[in-house]
Amino acid sequence: MQFFDTIKRFLSPRPVGGAFQESRLTIRIKLMTIISVIVALSLGLMIFLATYFFLADSRIRVEENNMKLTNVTSASVSSLINSVRQIAEVAASGPAEGARLERTLFGGDRGWIFFGEYRAGDPAPRQVRSLINRQYLIANDLAERDIAGLTTRYAGAFQRCFQGSVSLVNASPGFRSPIIGLCFPYERSAGEKSALIVFQKMDSFLAAFQSEGGGITQNIMVSEDGSVVAHSDTRVVLAGASMADSPIVDAMRRSRVDNGLMRYTEKGGEAYLGAYGKMAFAGVGIISTVREDLAFEAVYGIRRRNLLLMGAVICLALIVVYFFASGISRPIKRLTGAARLVEEGNYDVNLPPESRDEIGVLTNTFNSMTRGLRERENLKVSFGKFVNKELAELSLSGELHLGGERKECAIFFSDVRGFTAMSERLRPEEVVEFLNQYFSEMVRCVNETHGTVDKFIGDALMAVWGALKSYGNNTENAINASLMMRAALLEFNRSRGTGRKPAIHIGCGINTGPVVAGQIGSDEKLEYTVIGDAVNLASRVESLTKHFGVDILITQHSLEKVKNTYRVVKMDEMRVKGKAKPVVVYAVLGRMDDPGCPRSVEELRERVGIEFDAKAHGRSFKDAKYSPA
Repeated sequence: MQFFDTIKRFLSPRPVGGAFQESRLTIRIKLMTIISVIVALSLGLMIFLATYFFLADSRIRVEENNMKLTNVTSASVSSLINSVRQIAEVAASGPAEGARLERTLFGGDRGWIFFGEYRAGDPAPRQVRSLINRQYLIANDLAERDIAGLTTRYAGAFQRCFQGSVSLVNASPGFRSPIIGLCFPYERSAGEKSALIVFQKMDSFLAAFQSEGGGITQNIMVSEDGSVVAHSDTRVVLAGASMADSPIVDAMRRSRVDNGLMRYTEKGGEAYLGAYGKMAFAGVGIISTVREDLAFEAVYGIRRRNLLLMGAVICLALIVVYFFASGISRPIKRLTGAARLVEEGNYDVNLPPESRDEIGVLTNTFNSMTRGLRERENLKVSFGKFVNKELAELSLSGELHLGGERKECAIFFSDVRGFTAMSERLRPEEVVEFLNQYFSEMVRCVNETHGTVDKFIGDALMAVWGALKSYGNNTENAINASLMMRAALLEFNRSRGTGRKPAIHIGCGINTGPVVAGQIGSDEKLEYTVIGDAVNLASRVESLTKHFGVDILITQHSLEKVKNTYRVVKMDEMRVKGKAKPVVVYAVLGRMDDPGCPRSVEELRERVGIEFDAKAHGRSFKDAKYSPA
């Protein structure tokens, strides 16, 4: 389970710092990796198990073959030794004439080189008689002393014959062809112990140690001290090599049983599989051994071919998965690109499904989602034409609830001067067209300063700053909006001034104070607005613009929020409905950082086209000075 959890964590996206980070491991790479791992593990496990069991079976067969060869070779060598012994005993018991005996021993193709009879003596055995194959001496350029001296050289090995044991030695060192020396105990008469010593060419012996067809198995005969007596390689026999330090020879010498099997490693690091069998001749043993890499070469060859086949299967699987994954990743990439277009606000996306599987279902579902989002966006746009855009988004997201919240806001009211008389001269359609054009400019000014249009009341407009979201400078934004309206109205009046398109003037009143903002109404009909004394005062201040002959008035509360920002002129204190104390208002000339700001109220009136009868209102503001707010 921990392994699969690790794989899952590796293939899953890791959030970095709480944000999604796209992985470089695409679906194509993941599929190719997973399929490759599965194929490699499956075929690898099959190859491993097949190789394991094949090796185990092959090892059993090799060991059986080694043991069989050991037994066969041992029987063959025993038969040869017994044959030589019989001939030697016949020669020892026959007539002593040399010529006849030589023909008996050296005639034909027996390969005899020397025959001698010795009796036990002190300090050394005493030779009774001896015969040498002179033809062999001539053919090999040898002298009689070369052969006769062999008995002295191997006297220690032959000494045991007088105790009744057969001895044999490798007498090849120093000669050009392999020679074996045999010593048999012989008793001519009661109590008279003799030994028959024979030196013979080893051709017939070595034939038993040669592998058929040049096989990989080596047959070896070693003496009790580990010296090589016979070997499948003639060069080893001629060298008179010793295998006393070989693990299998050491195991054979120490073993209490006559045969055995073992795997061993020589000093060079090569591993062998061998079998040994002891003979009943003076501790001589027969060993059949084969190099492990040669014995299992066929197994290793099959494994290599299987691994190559596995590589080919994996490559084929990768090619198939690559194109299959492309069929998966391509529509997913199209979906990703379409999703990014939707994220950017483009809902006119329609992807034709490329298949009827899960990806096709996902594509069809995505198209349904984009249609729903497009309809929702259209609804939001349509709804936003009736209410503020931010209000529409909050309403669609379900974040607006019945009730209110106390906030400090800047409240704005504006009104068109002489609208009633204007409406009497125009048709209703022309009035509606005029109001749409006028409100379009005014609403733009409100939206660009982060305000919210609360409602339209005939030709009047109410806006609020700080109700839905406060930007920290609500009063400044409200005054900036009114100044933008002043400039927009001047531009608006450029193409007007006729009877059907009269020029218009507006009055704007701004007050800042605490209000309750929220949804007001019932569960079936709601209206987001602000209520409170600050709203009423803003409406009363707007009506004072007629009395003072200006277009923008702000209260003392609003002035305190924007000190040293605007050029203002203090107006007379006025009593308004709903207030016990007189209200001080200020006419806004413009921003202090505006070089084109009017310097007086009279200049303001002249610029915006306000006709003001000072006598009718009881005071002239012709010489009134501005004061910085």
